[in-house]
Amino acid sequence: MHTGMRSMRKQQQSNGDFTFTFGHRELVIHRRYAALSMINDLLIGIWFLIGSICFFYEGLPMLIGTWLFVIGSAQLLIRPGIRLARSIHLGRLPSQGEQDF
Repeated sequence: MHTGMRSMRKQQQSNGDFTFTFGHRELVIHRRYAALSMINDLLIGIWFLIGSICFFYEGLPMLIGTWLFVIGSAQLLIRPGIRLARSIHLGRLPSQGEQDF
């Protein structure tokens, strides 16, 4: 029975890439920590841009703009956390001479 829904399959390759398969299409994420950092930076830019536009107006838009600045500032704290997680993760990988059994 065909329900119209396609299955999604996720697998992690030995090189650290993630591959998501949607039917006949694949989404491959290389260097996942770099990708996560770029997504975080993009969101920071969006929050600060919208927050800056909101500051042109009084009342509720200015309040929203203030909260977007707070959210963007909190995300700036996430950046070093992503780099730290990447460093710790890379530190746990076996060296080339070791075999993982």
